[in-house]
Amino acid sequence: MVLNDTDRDLIAAVQDGLPMVARPFAAIGDRVGLDEAEVIRRLDAMLRAGVIKRFGVVVRHHELGYRANAMVVWDIPDDRVEAVAGEIARCPCVTLCYQRPRRLPEWPYNLFCMVHGRDRGLVEAQVEQMAARLGLQDVPRAVLFSRRRFKQRGARYASAAE
Repeated sequence: MVLNDTDRDLIAAVQDGLPMVARPFAAIGDRVGLDEAEVIRRLDAMLRAGVIKRFGVVVRHHELGYRANAMVVWDIPDDRVEAVAGEIARCPCVTLCYQRPRRLPEWPYNLFCMVHGRDRGLVEAQVEQMAARLGLQDVPRAVLFSRRRFKQRGARYASAAE
């Protein structure tokens, strides 16, 4: 896909985040001289072509009152990991879920999920409820609470001047 100046302007307009309005793609379109449908069409084309690798949301949980954040790591049997991951990903308290290789013998965990809550007790209760609901009470796991918050931002692709 060959990008033109309008495509580069569009990338620059979305890479710092979408505006918090009812119709963000219409607002972006107003900034770059396109209608809402054309913004969506062009972004979709760039995603399909691999120009934009991913398009997602960065939620700043702390600002929303979620002060306890934990990565829950699980040692799921390999023949069950895909099915279990699908179930965990559907839990309302989970914002991220992915598989990684184990690093034996030190690190036996192969499934990771992020859980956010207003306090540690709530996060711990959510993890226990999730484990009970999914029949994972006896599966080895660890709940790793964040100690420090790092700057969050979306992917950077290009500036309008490029």
